[in-house]
Amino acid sequence: MITEFNDILLDGQTVNVTVREGCIASISPNFGPAKRVILPLPVDPHVHLDKTFTIGRCQSAEPGLFGAIEAMAGDALNWTETDLRTRMTQALSEAYDNGIAAMRSHIDWIQADVPLAWDVLGELAQDWRGRVHIQRASLSPLDMLGDPACGSAIATRVARDNEVLGCFVYRNKGLDELLEQVFDLAAQRNLLLDFHVDEGLDIEADAFDRIVALTSRYNMAGRVLCGHACSLSIRPEAEVSRVLDAAAEAGIALTVLPNTNLWLQDSKQNATPRQRGFAPIHELQAAGVPVLFGTDNVADPFYSMGTYDALDVLRIASVAAHLVPSDWLHSITTGPARAMGVNAPEIKVGAPADFILIEGYSWDDALRDPRAQREIIRGGAIQPERKDTL
Repeated sequence: MITEFNDILLDGQTVNVTVREGCIASISPNFGPAKRVILPLPVDPHVHLDKTFTIGRCQSAEPGLFGAIEAMAGDALNWTETDLRTRMTQALSEAYDNGIAAMRSHIDWIQADVPLAWDVLGELAQDWRGRVHIQRASLSPLDMLGDPACGSAIATRVARDNEVLGCFVYRNKGLDELLEQVFDLAAQRNLLLDFHVDEGLDIEADAFDRIVALTSRYNMAGRVLCGHACSLSIRPEAEVSRVLDAAAEAGIALTVLPNTNLWLQDSKQNATPRQRGFAPIHELQAAGVPVLFGTDNVADPFYSMGTYDALDVLRIASVAAHLVPSDWLHSITTGPARAMGVNAPEIKVGAPADFILIEGYSWDDALRDPRAQREIIRGGAIQPERKDTL
């Protein structure tokens, strides 16, 4: 079967795309105006499927990150297999409907026992195979993961499941020793690492610098992903410039989480935020550090709104950081795929015909209206719109 998609904007040029037997068979010039833009199926490097869709039953007593952590911890006491499966399935269905090809979900791991959410998502990953590729990352406090006995047990289970080792790092005592222990655990088991790091507006929060140095020392280029690094937004420019150069040389990537960072940072009751906690996106890219965009939280105490839609994240990032959207498409497609170690989506002859078409003559036009018509193509077939609701 041959399908043609005409009047498509690709790399600034209007083209026609022909699909045959599930692959892109040809890309030919079209000298008329574009009517739709094309994007490989997005990849989301940072979500929290265990927390999702809980906002209706738990509210933060205090604004900001630590109020959200407290509210979420209270709700987690009541999680059951049915509850987790229902909420995670709703999230995966939404992601699939929005064209997501793969995602990495962090799972809170704050006790010695394997979290129920870890096993439930592992089962769902099998159920969703061939639709959305799911990667799990453990998320423990650094003090816990850096403890030799506890950390070893967690890392061993993560390695057994062929998943990702991760932790939350923020101004911990004994920071250098604890981080070195985490890198030892990963190096011994050949694990990828993912850090929630410096997620706050404290000028002395510099764990990102230590992770950069350890990545270089352990020769783990391309195997370490950091998320947030909000303190980079307020630290002295010369200091930041040095660490960005070092991060590029070490081979670290950074995930920026526009929705949640903007929602939580400098959050006070009845006050307008002045410091938005946005890592220096333009400077990171200029230094050669891969910048990724992730959804992070959806409908939970960390972010009460949101949707599993990479294009929504790109739109918000473009507004918040004054980005030209067409220059940052890699941050929701090839960049996350490479950081996660999964196949990078591409629009080229011979590649699988997995892409999104969005109504618009340019990327600015396509993102201008969230209701712009989309067509999702998977394996060369147009994905039908879902009729049922959960």
